[in-house]
Amino acid sequence: MITNIAAYHFTPIEDRDALARLFRDHAERDGLKGTVLLTPEGINLFLAGAASAIAELLQALRAQPRFADLQVKFSYSHTVPFERFKVKFKHETITFRHPELKPVDGRAPSVLPADLQRWLRQGCDDGGKPVVMLDTRNQEEFAYGTFQNALTLPIRKFTELPDALAPHRETLKDATVVSFCTGGIRCEKAAIWMHNTGMDNVLQLEGGILGYFEQVGGEGYDGGCFVFDQRVALRPDLTPLVDGTAKPQVMVSVG
Repeated sequence: MITNIAAYHFTPIEDRDALARLFRDHAERDGLKGTVLLTPEGINLFLAGAASAIAELLQALRAQPRFADLQVKFSYSHTVPFERFKVKFKHETITFRHPELKPVDGRAPSVLPADLQRWLRQGCDDGGKPVVMLDTRNQEEFAYGTFQNALTLPIRKFTELPDALAPHRETLKDATVVSFCTGGIRCEKAAIWMHNTGMDNVLQLEGGILGYFEQVGGEGYDGGCFVFDQRVALRPDLTPLVDGTAKPQVMVSVG
């Protein structure tokens, strides 16, 4: 079986060339494939390979204090769902174009998958407030699946989220809003932005959809989760919709 990982981490990156060499060295030696984004604000990656190779890479990363608490989502497939390995240098881990937003300065509050599962079962949070699931992905992605009764926005890219959310802000003010996305990076940025613009009732789903699937399964979720490789989407049991045998019909920005 092939081990697939998705991970991101916000930390200042001032040595991108050296970090790129670390990833390239492991990829060339161990046959890893996938995509690594290196930015001034942190890293974002989707990689696949043998379990031992993935473990060695993660050990090398976590040996650096800045990546010691790197959180990783795991899934498995029979084939490698990427055609090649590449490192990209970008301005942001996921393009949002709000330079005043600094994820390295602190996160928005979050909710753990098990707690969210309980809230969805009981129909409210632990304080009795209604819970609104806010999908921060684009419409091509949530077409594959999303949380039941989630608020989805008609966006093609993440930069469109603020304008698309504007008509809903008033109706959301008395609810506990849970921002979610594939692996956590977009919902983290979105939650920080919402807090910065006066929505202090927003939480981010820790680990995103993939973290929810991994920890509690698919309760309260309909369909699959779009992923950024040839598997197209993952079911709640983290099995691929397509196991590396066909290219996805839709390709969107990593996040």
